[in-house]
Amino acid sequence: MSENKYLYLKSGTDIRGTAVEGVPGEEVELTDEAVFDLTVGFCKWLKENGYNKNNKIAVGHDSRISAERIKNCIFKALSQFDYEIYDCSYASTPAMFMSTVDMDFVASVQITASHHPYNKNGLKFFTVNGGLDGKDIVRITELAVEGFDIKDKAPNVVPCDYMTQYAKRLRDMICREVNADDYDKPLKNYRIVVDAGNGVGGFYATDVLEPLGADIKGSRYLDKDGMFPNHAPNPENKEAMKAICEATVSSNADLGIIFDTDVDRAGCVDENGKEINRNRLVALATLIALENNEGGTVVTDSVTSTGLTDFINNTLGGVHYRFKRGYKNVINEQIRLQSEGVNCPLAIETSGHAAFRENYYLDDGAYLITKIIIKMAQLGKSGKKINSLIENLIDPAEEQEFRFKINEKDFRSYGLNVIDELEKFASEQDGWRIADDNREGIRIYFDGADEKGWLLLRLSVHDPIMPLNIESDVVGGVRTIADKFIGFIKRYEKLDITSILKY
Repeated sequence: MSENKYLYLKSGTDIRGTAVEGVPGEEVELTDEAVFDLTVGFCKWLKENGYNKNNKIAVGHDSRISAERIKNCIFKALSQFDYEIYDCSYASTPAMFMSTVDMDFVASVQITASHHPYNKNGLKFFTVNGGLDGKDIVRITELAVEGFDIKDKAPNVVPCDYMTQYAKRLRDMICREVNADDYDKPLKNYRIVVDAGNGVGGFYATDVLEPLGADIKGSRYLDKDGMFPNHAPNPENKEAMKAICEATVSSNADLGIIFDTDVDRAGCVDENGKEINRNRLVALATLIALENNEGGTVVTDSVTSTGLTDFINNTLGGVHYRFKRGYKNVINEQIRLQSEGVNCPLAIETSGHAAFRENYYLDDGAYLITKIIIKMAQLGKSGKKINSLIENLIDPAEEQEFRFKINEKDFRSYGLNVIDELEKFASEQDGWRIADDNREGIRIYFDGADEKGWLLLRLSVHDPIMPLNIESDVVGGVRTIADKFIGFIKRYEKLDITSILKY
């Protein structure tokens, strides 16, 4: 076996790297050769795993400036295996999965780097069984470095406007479930603004909302621009969220929507300009998912709030199941629980990835927003607003994240040892209560009147970083908890804890 020179491009369940020159210190990693080889590795993986029902495969991309170059390299590689290539051009990542369902493609490839800067790009692979797992990506990188005789063969490329079909699927869903008196225009009394961040999410405003009668005036950055000149296309970015909040209020809109570049994540804003994001988005999605799923279990990532747990368990009558960070982790755990007979209609990460069981366990920002818009229109028949559904959710008074770099070659072992020693330390402290559902790192509750909160220390999935999240229900509580934690963490010389010391 040759040296695996492409393994470093594995990013979770994707391939990702620098694709454009121009940023000092960042050399191009997704070269023509690398893209060709990795696509060849994917083709070999498909054959190895029995995906041979036909020779049709789809390729799409977001708005990044390197997309066309990378797409042509993929075409060249696919032609080596005699695939009939369907060029979906601009497409969302969830749509590229759905193309394997609706169009019966054996597989699809999406060219995207999610919310990352303009000079990055990547490859995301799908079969009808969903996105690939990390172990599959490792295998693809192994197959990519094996010898391969290149044939001089022109790609057989067929243009494919799948996004039109995908948008119609969402429109039909809204019409059917809202069931308005004017069936084909269920949103005619609503103003909804969309911020696509110059990614590919602009279609949702023009091809889903507007044809259903919605007023989309005030929408921003619907045009595709892979330099992302206005703000980061990321619902977790403060500047991006500020932009959609302002657009919603200034347009007097009923709802504001923001997507990341490739539309697998979303966030929204109510009519008052208040974010429905992170814990609030999880709460709203859970309420929708638990309809007709009484007592159902919802899987989230580990950093969700205690107020959210109370809302899911006590207000909604569901079960809040915290798991590991990483959207694929929460989705895989949802699928595992469901296979064991647990009613698990939703997996959702605070970043905005949301996978409904009813939608092929697919994390699809447009589908999530469609479910929210349906609920908004249903409530509107009785004069109610969408924010009324989560008015009982208690938001934390304060929250803060710190990130500690691990200056140790074997960072994983070092970090895990810190977590183990924190568990022992916490068990010996008065007023420190270790959570009984730790599935990632260690979560510790503080019940004192000056604290009323928790901390979570964990190890980053890929990087030599230990993130620390602290949340409190009282003003000043984060600082009180941080002060107590510093007494423990300052003993570790190979951890850079500058961020918490400055705080």
